[in-house]
Amino acid sequence: VQLQASGGGVVQAGDTLRLSCATSTRTFSSHAVAWFRQIPGKEREFVAARSRTGGYTYYADSVKGRFTISWDSAQKTVYLQMNSLKPEDTAVYYCAAGQGVITSRTRSPEAYVNWGRGTLVTVSS
Repeated sequence: VQLQASGGGVVQAGDTLRLSCATSTRTFSSHAVAWFRQIPGKEREFVAARSRTGGYTYYADSVKGRFTISWDSAQKTVYLQMNSLKPEDTAVYYCAAGQGVITSRTRSPEAYVNWGRGTLVTVSS
């Protein structure tokens, strides 16, 4: 399972950014995909997730209403649209995939076995 996250950058508060997570046909159809973020010295934090079928999406309270997880089935790519960015959104963002992720574990990093390399998002005030 290969995941490739991209799209990070340096933006100002209030700006928008879209992250991409390229997956494979197998991963896209058989895995739940999630976005996490991490600040150095802190635990990895759940941001958003898409269930395996795409029938359900989940968001952290801190990003609800500002971030949207979406996907392109043809491209097997999962996106994280980030609007109204805040300095506290600054982190390394990771996409992750997992099989058999039950609802109660959706927000847990341990539920995801496959991780891509992170992409850094820096939001200046």
